[in-house]
Amino acid sequence: MNQSMIDIHMQVMWNRLISVVEEQAQTLIRTAFSTSVREAGDLSAGVFDLKGQMLAQAVTGTPGHVNAMAESVAHFINDIGPDNIFEGDVYITNDPWKGTGHLHDITIVTPSFHHGKLVGYFASTAHVVDIGGRGFGPDAREVYEEGLFIPIMKFFDRGKLDRTLIEIVKNNVRESDKVVGDFYALAACNETGHRRLIDMLTEFNLDDLGTIGAFILKHSREATLERLRNLPHGSWSYSLDLDGYDEPVTLAAKLTISADGVLVDFDGTSGMSKFGINVPLVYAKAYACYGIKCVVAPEIPNNAASLAPFDVVAPEGCILNAKRPAPVAVRHVLGHFVPDLVLGALHQALPGHVPAEGASALWNLHMSVRPISDQIGGKGAEILMFNSGGTGARPSLDGLNATAFPSGVHTMPIEATENVGPVIIWRKELREGSGGAGAHRGGLGQTIEISAAEGYSFRFSAMFDRLEHPARGRDGGQDGAAGSVSLDDGTKLRGKGLQFVPADRKLVLQLPGGGGYGDPSARPAATVSHDLKQGYITAEQAETYTDKKTPGAEA
Repeated sequence: MNQSMIDIHMQVMWNRLISVVEEQAQTLIRTAFSTSVREAGDLSAGVFDLKGQMLAQAVTGTPGHVNAMAESVAHFINDIGPDNIFEGDVYITNDPWKGTGHLHDITIVTPSFHHGKLVGYFASTAHVVDIGGRGFGPDAREVYEEGLFIPIMKFFDRGKLDRTLIEIVKNNVRESDKVVGDFYALAACNETGHRRLIDMLTEFNLDDLGTIGAFILKHSREATLERLRNLPHGSWSYSLDLDGYDEPVTLAAKLTISADGVLVDFDGTSGMSKFGINVPLVYAKAYACYGIKCVVAPEIPNNAASLAPFDVVAPEGCILNAKRPAPVAVRHVLGHFVPDLVLGALHQALPGHVPAEGASALWNLHMSVRPISDQIGGKGAEILMFNSGGTGARPSLDGLNATAFPSGVHTMPIEATENVGPVIIWRKELREGSGGAGAHRGGLGQTIEISAAEGYSFRFSAMFDRLEHPARGRDGGQDGAAGSVSLDDGTKLRGKGLQFVPADRKLVLQLPGGGGYGDPSARPAATVSHDLKQGYITAEQAETYTDKKTPGAEA
């Protein structure tokens, strides 16, 4: 067989391996108990070689989970010990510093054996609805308050379930059936990946993943380095000011590009917070790499080799390199701004390729709903709802409305949320005028109104940002609208922390919009008119675009 035929054969197997992990992820979606996994796709799945290097990831999933999990499997191999890995084993952890950043993420790793020989590992991660402690929110002062910490350990030992672990979990979480159910769903998805891999190895007459793994890693690294050689080389810096918890936070990055790789240095970033908005470095690195790859090498498959040329350093103890036992429960809030941070620096090297800033951080809403009287006879519920603001406008396109970037999770349907517990979502609509003006308009945020059902009240953990620091426009584009949190009687609420919504009131969330791109006067009058007609912009906002006559703006 000549070299070109060998390469085609290898590419077919590579594509097959990607389909294996995609089916792995779909199994998790079908079997998960938590709506954040089932409806929003807050998960990751992948296959790893004997060294713990990621060979392929499922397209379904979030960059924070996938890229952090890419480093975690090596920790499992090291902590379990190579001599203690057996067929039928399943391993588990939610260690924020060896997993994916906070205790609510459960990572399951399963060794894969073929003909009695270890050939690799399958790993998956999912966010569970509850892990005990204070609940999902930023108010804890140490990780010990944030929930049950499961070190890297065996969930199944040679096929035998660790029932002690399950009993400990059941007695330390509020939604035990859902949480334990998700543990089993994660294990089941890895088992699906393993079975499909064995089918593949058998079909292609392979003994292990060595040959195809070496091909994947070699070609991915070469392709990524080729992209880097064609980029401008040098250093560029950028910073973001964000709301933080009790005081503003500055994120700073210096981006250095060379022919051999990209280095992101977070020197100049604020120190750790006493609240749970801190970010373990593994999570900050996951999103830094993702942000760069989106522009530099978006079509190169994500694996250990395509990630290897990207490195991240940070001062120990800064808010993007939090050390145990720092509270890290809502590490996603600041973590989701890391792509905006590195892209701001990359824009200076590659003008015309990088979008404006967006809402970025998910506006996750964790509600604890309880009956206001024992006579109701109802049961309380823990409900997690994912919501997104607008993305920044792109150099040649408008921003996306109410879309999760960089996390990539799906919007959770109203029906799915209301089905989980006694809440009513009265309004969920695009927020008129929230996108920053520009030659290309920023994406719109959304307006959401929620109350507890009759006979119930709820408290919620706010984990929102961009109330004081809206998304900035780029190259003359205007800023997006800031967000707001209030009750329907106008009472202003905080952007972070545990708060209460009385039984007779509604919670009103106004999600932020994305920044605009380019001079607003360059936007065609017909496009401005269309935006006005569709309710994307207000009549007042339409006037700010131009001196041009905008049909319908007088209305």
